[in-house]
Amino acid sequence: MVGTAGPTVLITGCSSGIGLALAVRLARDKPAPVPPVIATMRNVGRSGALAAAAGPAMGRTLEIKQLDVCDESSIRACLDSIPGRHVDILVSNAGVGMAGPLECQSLAAMQNLMDTNFFGLVRLVKEVLPDMKRRRGGHIVVISSIMGLQGIVFNDIYSASKFAVEGFCESLVVQALRFNVAISLVEPGPVMTEFETKLYEEAERADYSRTDPETAEIFTKLYLRNSRDVFTSLGRGQSRAHVQHTLRVIEAARPPFRHQTNVAYTPMAALKHADPSGALITDAFYKLVFKYDAVLRFGLRAIRLLRWKAQKVKAGARLLGFK
Repeated sequence: MVGTAGPTVLITGCSSGIGLALAVRLARDKPAPVPPVIATMRNVGRSGALAAAAGPAMGRTLEIKQLDVCDESSIRACLDSIPGRHVDILVSNAGVGMAGPLECQSLAAMQNLMDTNFFGLVRLVKEVLPDMKRRRGGHIVVISSIMGLQGIVFNDIYSASKFAVEGFCESLVVQALRFNVAISLVEPGPVMTEFETKLYEEAERADYSRTDPETAEIFTKLYLRNSRDVFTSLGRGQSRAHVQHTLRVIEAARPPFRHQTNVAYTPMAALKHADPSGALITDAFYKLVFKYDAVLRFGLRAIRLLRWKAQKVKAGARLLGFK
C-alpha cells in the first residue's frame, strides 16, 4: 500500500504523550533518504519536547508541521505542503479529555471536545481519503479508546465522542476496503501520559457546586481515588506498550480493524456483548463502584506489587547478563 521510497506518515497531536513517542520511534526507525515522518500539532510553539526527543532524527527523518484538527484551512494548508498531498499512513491521535459530573460541564466545553475528538477525525479523513481511494492504497489509524466500546462512569461526553469515532469508522471501513484502504482503531485502556495527568489535576481543582453534594462526593472521594489507582496499576508502562501496539498495527500486512492495547480491560468489554440487554455490564460496574470498591483497590495494589517484583527480577537478570 506504500511507495518504493517508503511510506509517508502523518501523525496528529504530537506535542506530548503517545503522538510524540510514536513520531520519534517511527523517525528513528526510518533509514534516510525517505519521506520524513510528519509530526503535527496545533501549536508548534510547543514542539520543544518533540524536537529534543527526536535528537538527530529532527530535520532528517522527522518534520514538524502545524495542523489544527478543528480548522479545515489548517488541515488543507498542511496537506498542500506535502508533495502531491500524498499520505500513505494517517495516524489520527489528537484529542482532549473530560471527566466529572455532567451538571458541572458547560455545553461549550462539550462541543469543543466533540469538535476535536470526532469532527477533527472527520475533517482529516475527508482530506486524505479521496487521494487514497484514487491510488487504491493507504492506511488510516485512529487512536480511539476502550471507552469507545464501553462507557465509564463520569466520562459521559468523552465516551460519547469515542463511540462516535467507532461508529464512523465501522461504517466507513466497508467502503474503504473496496479501494484497498485500511482503517484501524487502536483502543487503549488506561495509559499514564501528560494527557491523563493534566485531566486529573483539572478535575481536582474544579468547582462542583452545580451538582448535588452526594454526586460531588461520589466523584471526588470515590471516582478520582479509584480511577487514580486504576491508572497507576494498569496504566503504568502502557505508554511504551501502546506505541509498540500501534507500530504492529501500522506494519501489519493485513491491518486489523480493531486492536486493544491493554488486555486487562478485555473481560469488561466482553461482558457487554455477552448480554445484549446491558444488565450484566451495568450491574458489574455498579457493584465495582459502589459495593466492592475496597476489593477493587486491593486487587489493583496487588497488581502493582506483582509488577514491581517482575521489574526487580528483570533488573537482576540484566545484571547477570541475561536478556
